Formats: sequence, structure tokens, C-alpha cells
Amino acid sequence: MNFDKLLNHFKLDKPEFSFQFQSHPSYPSALAFSDTLNFLGIKNDAYELEKKYWGELPQEFITIYNNDFSLIQREKQNFRLFSNDIKNISKEDLYKNTTDFVLLFAEIKEGQVKNKFKYSYFIYPIFGVIFLYSLLFLNWQCALFNLFSIMGIYISFELFSKKLGKDSSIISGICGGINSNKLKKDCSSIIENDKINIMGLKLADFSLVYFISVLLIGLFLPVTVGILKFLSYASVLVICYSFYIQIFIEKTLCKVCLLIIAVLGGQILVSSFFFGNEISTKVFFLPLLAFVVIFFGLAFINELTEQKENYRKSVIKNLKFKRNYEVFKRELVTRDKINFVNNKNGFFLGGQNAELHISLVSNPYCGFCKNAHEILEKLLKNYPDRISSQIRFNFSSEKEDEKLVQLISGFKDIYDTKGEGEFLKSLRFWFENRDEKHFDKKESSLNYKDLQGLDEIGKENFTHGLNFTPTFIINGYRFPDKYEREDIFYFIDELLEDDDVLK
Repeated sequence: MNFDKLLNHFKLDKPEFSFQFQSHPSYPSALAFSDTLNFLGIKNDAYELEKKYWGELPQEFITIYNNDFSLIQREKQNFRLFSNDIKNISKEDLYKNTTDFVLLFAEIKEGQVKNKFKYSYFIYPIFGVIFLYSLLFLNWQCALFNLFSIMGIYISFELFSKKLGKDSSIISGICGGINSNKLKKDCSSIIENDKINIMGLKLADFSLVYFISVLLIGLFLPVTVGILKFLSYASVLVICYSFYIQIFIEKTLCKVCLLIIAVLGGQILVSSFFFGNEISTKVFFLPLLAFVVIFFGLAFINELTEQKENYRKSVIKNLKFKRNYEVFKRELVTRDKINFVNNKNGFFLGGQNAELHISLVSNPYCGFCKNAHEILEKLLKNYPDRISSQIRFNFSSEKEDEKLVQLISGFKDIYDTKGEGEFLKSLRFWFENRDEKHFDKKESSLNYKDLQGLDEIGKENFTHGLNFTPTFIINGYRFPDKYEREDIFYFIDELLEDDDVLK
């Protein structure tokens, strides 16, 4: 199942999405896809909708086209499809090759998704500096040879980066581009089925080792012309081996392999016509040193990558079990239910008649509480009518120092006079700074409030053994210790539909 262009459209990180998607208990179902988008911040709702009603759908929606989740954009009489490829399709084609599953999502706001750091931010400038150095300080023949090395590194690194979980649009384009899945499979077949394996490195990996070594040696031109000429001639053996694999073993050609062969061929021509045969003793061991260092460095990275992939697969298996709602529910309802005397006193947030009520036992001086408040605020924002909450500070005005009493009093004054929106802003400001002077300066007009109701909440917390903060209480059930607080996002939709929890 491949939907690269769809993920690119939403600016989602593919490795992260794949990990969350595959670890869902219902993978690879539509529910798993929808839940994963929700978890990553793309709010959506799924429906089964007959085609006759599709004319009422918004300009953009997601459906299942030819067994792949695909984004559909309406464009006048046709539709634009984002899945593994981007292409235009007709209404007849759309209706014929899709199911009735439709997923509608909220508009993506600018800055809602995170921009990931890319290696190209520093790789390309390095290439540029090396090529500029070659142009300024070497003759044009040497500069051309180094340019071929840079091209070879770029292509080889794109191949190697697939091991790091990164997809390359460049390699995909070379292997056939849009609507050329057969060619893409041919490329993958040749690269993945290569029989060479030395410390985990295959022929495609050795091309990266080779081109990096040759580029480093090329920086010492013209002293190293003889060495580079010898290495270029030696690459003929690799070219012959590659052709043998493609023609006689796999019986298909790989465009990426042919491009690398073309780069090697370019270096062979340059070295044959313009490089001499003399080999300086001063740099005789330079290629061996460069090759050994790069080889073992790349082998180390490759081993770490394999270990990471094995660990990822193991974590996915464990998370599939952990994120099973029935398992979570069993852990949730194991403990006795906590019945607070009045769970709407003090700092009550959200809908008065909400089905799901979340109590957050908190402490203003608790470092871990910041994250819990952020989670709660996000839940209230996403489900304003269906979730309510009560923030229950572990507080006693008789036992606490004057600073905490003043702080809680300030929160109470903001809540009573300015409402829950400003109260949440003040909480956010406090947890970001946790400095009484900054808080007093920002909220300079606060009045002292009667804290008897909050005292009673604090005493009730201690009575039920809620001494540690932060703690979520969901409709009277303590959030299981075996789960991370962020895991609540995986289960919130099912909690809202579970009559056993809601009653």
C-alpha cells in the first residue's frame, strides 16, 4: 500500500506516519488510516457514502482508489488524484475504481504540520563548494572528473537513504516516473536482489563508497591522476557485473544502474584522454585509506539502520497489542471507580452536558503537568461539546506557602471574571515560565478569592489517594499507569462511543 503523494500533500513525515499506521491494531483498515491522520493532527471523519451523493462532497476528500488510500481534488469536469502518483482521472474512472468509503478532513492551516530537517540543507552546499574549488584551482578536465563523482555520490546516496527510511522522488522519477510501476519494480528487484553482501553492504552501497573515495582523491588532483585513472579502469569490472545481473539474471534493465554506469563511463573517458599514468608515492596509500575509512563508516551506519528497523518492527508488534481498545479498556476499568462529590466545582471546562468527563489532578509546581495540560487543552479544542473537564489542584490553603495560595487565588480570579478561555491562557503562560514575578506582572489586577471550594477539592484528592500529579481521571476511572498520557488520543473516539464508560 503506497500513498506517497497523499502524504506529501499533507506535509506528513512518511516514516512517522508508517510507524503509527502499522502499529494500529486495525492496520491496514480505513479505521487505522483515519485514526493515524487524527493522531498526527489531520482532523477527519469517515463515512460510507453511495456514489449518487458524491456530488455534494467538498473540493477535497480521501477515498480508496484501486486499493490505495487516495486524495481526490475536484477540478471542473475531472478529478486530480494523489496516491502513489499524481494524475488526472475522469468522473467515470473515479466512480468505477473506488469504494463507498469517504474521509472528510478539516482545512490544514499554515504551520499546523512540522517541517522536517533535510540532509539536502547541508549536502548540496558541500557539493557546491567542492565543485567551485575544482573550477577555480584545477583544470577543466579535473573539474569535470570531480563533477562526475558528485553526480555519482548524489545518485548513490539517494539509493542508500532508502535504508534510512527516506523515499527519494529523484529515484522514483528515474525509475519510470508517473504511471510506470513496472519499471519501478524492476529497479527495486535488481537493487534488492543483489547477491553481493559484505558486512551488510551491497553493490549499490559500494557505489557510494567508491564515489566518495574518488571525490576525496580528486581534491588532490593533478597529483592523483594516475590513481584515478587506475580506479576508473577497475570500475569496468563492476560495469560488466551489473550488466550481467540485469541482462542474464533479472532479465530487465534498471534505469538507476544504467545512470551510475553512465557516470562511471564518463570518468573512464575523461581519465583515458586527459590523465597520465604516473602514480606519486606520496599519495599511493590515499585511496586505500579513504576506501577503508568510508567503507567501515558506511557499514557501521548500515548496521545501526538494520538494528533500528528491527527495533521498529518489534515496537510495532508491541504497540498493536497495547493500542487495542479492549486491552486499554480492561486496564482502565480494573480499579475501583472514583466518585467525586461534585466534579463541576472550581475550574470546570468544556460542555456542561458532555458525555465524557476528564478530571486532571495537577499541581502548578509539577514539571510534568505542563504536558498533561496541553493534552487536555487539545482534547477540549477537538471535542468542545462532547468532552468536559475539571482541573483539580492538589492544594490546601492551610498547609501551602503564601506564594502558592496567591497563585491559585489568581487562577480563580481569572476563571471567575474572564472565563475559561483566559484561564487556560494563564495556565499556559504559567507552565511556560513558572515564575511568580512574571505571572504577577502579567496579571497585575488580580483580586484575592475565597478558596474554600478548592480546599475541598484538594482534600478529596488526598482522600482518594491521588497524591501524584499529573493524573487523568476519565469518567471516574483512573488512566492506566501502563499507558503514556499521549495514548489517550488513540482511544478518545472509542471512549466517546463506549456506553460502559459513558454511563
